[in-house]
Amino acid sequence: MMYIDNILFAILLTAGIGFFARNVKRLTRNIQLGHDVNRSDNPSARWKNMAMIALGQSKMVKRPVAGLLHIIVYAGFIIINLEVLEIIIDGLFGTHRIFSFLGGFYGFLIGSFEVLAVLVLVAVIIFWMRRNVIRLKRFANPDLTGAPKRDADTILYFEMVLMSLFLIMNATDLHFQMLNSGNVISQYLTPLFHNADIAMVEAIERTAWWLHIVGILIFLNYLYYSKHLHILLAFPNTYFADLNAKGKFDNLESVTKEVKLMMDPNADPFAAPPADAAPVKFGASDVQDLNWVQLLNAYTCTECGRCTSSCPANQTGKKLSPRKIMMDTRDRLEEVGRNIDANKGVFVPDNKSLLNDYITPEELWACTSCNACVEECPVNISPLSIIMDMRRYLVMEQSAAPQSLNAMMTNIENNGAPWQYNQQDRLNWKNE
Repeated sequence: MMYIDNILFAILLTAGIGFFARNVKRLTRNIQLGHDVNRSDNPSARWKNMAMIALGQSKMVKRPVAGLLHIIVYAGFIIINLEVLEIIIDGLFGTHRIFSFLGGFYGFLIGSFEVLAVLVLVAVIIFWMRRNVIRLKRFANPDLTGAPKRDADTILYFEMVLMSLFLIMNATDLHFQMLNSGNVISQYLTPLFHNADIAMVEAIERTAWWLHIVGILIFLNYLYYSKHLHILLAFPNTYFADLNAKGKFDNLESVTKEVKLMMDPNADPFAAPPADAAPVKFGASDVQDLNWVQLLNAYTCTECGRCTSSCPANQTGKKLSPRKIMMDTRDRLEEVGRNIDANKGVFVPDNKSLLNDYITPEELWACTSCNACVEECPVNISPLSIIMDMRRYLVMEQSAAPQSLNAMMTNIENNGAPWQYNQQDRLNWKNE
C-alpha cells in the first residue's frame, strides 16, 4: 500500500509540475509576441528595484493597512510553503516528517510556520471583508465585476483552506504532537479530536496531508488563469521596468528615421524603400504592436485598483480606468494566444483588435498623461505607455485625434505655438 501511495504521489506531482511548465511555456510565448525592447541597461538599479519593490514591498506600504496585511500574506504563504520540500520527500519515499531529525531547529521552523499560518488566516479574512463587506470603492468599480471579482475571492478561499489544512494536519499528527516541539498553535486544536479513535485521527491527518499538497499543486496551476501571476512575475516586471524619468516619453524609431531623412541634404526623398522592408506601423492597435515589457506588465497586473483610484480622469467620472487598460490588454493577449494554439502556431486574423474591441478611443483620450497610475502601481506597471502607443496609432495612422488636439497641432504647424494668433502678436501683452 505504501508503494502505491508513493507512485500515486509521484504521478500527481509530475502531472502538476508538467501542467505548470506547459502554462509557463505558453505565457512566455505570448509575452514574446511583443516587439523587442532593450532593458539591459543599468543592471545595478534594476536589481535594486527588484529587491526593494518586488521583494521588499516598498510601494505596497504607502497604504499602510493593505501593505502590512499583504506582507503578512506574502511572507507567510511563501515561508510556510517551504514545508512543501518535506512533503515532497515524504510523499516520494514514504518517510514521515523527514526533517524532524533537526530537533529543536525543526520545532522552531514548524512553530514559526504555525504562527504565520494564523496571521495569514486573519489577514485573508480581513482582505475578504474589505472586498465583500466594507466594499472599498476600488474593489466595487464596474471594471471589477464578474470573473475578476470571483477570481479575487477564489484566491482568498484557497489561502484560507490551505492554511487551515496545514494546522489540521499538524494537530492530528500524533507523532508530531508527542514531540511537543513546534506545535505552538496546533496543540490547542488537538483537543477537538480527543473523542475520535486513533485510526480516525490518523485518517484525518492523512486526508489533510493529501488535500494540502493537492491544493498547493492546484493553486500553482491556477496562477496562470489568475491575477495572482504577480507572485511570480513581480520580480522580472520590476527588474525590466523603465528607468527613465516618468515624464520622458520614448521616440518612435520609424519617426526618427523619417526626420533624419528629411534633414539629410544628400538623401533622395523619392527613393523607393527596399523590396524586403516591412511596412512601418506607427503606434499600436493590437497587442502584437506593443513591446514585450508592456505585455509582461499586463500579465503582472494584480488588479488592486490603486492606479484607477488615483487616476484624476477616473475621479472626475470619465470612462478611463488604468486597471481596465491592463486587464483588457491581458484578455486580448490571451485571445490571440488561443488563436495561435488553435491554428498550429500561426495567428489567423480574427477581425478583432485591442483598439475598439477592448479599449475605446474615449478611454484613451480621457488620459491626462499625469503618470499617477505609474507612480501608484506597487509592481511598476505602466498603463500610460500602452495608452500613449494607442494614441499614436489613432493620430498617425487614422488621423483620428479629437478636434481640440487637431486645432492645437494646426496652430503649432502654422504659428509655432498652440495658440491661434500670429507669431508677431506674441508680445502684445507687454504693451497693455
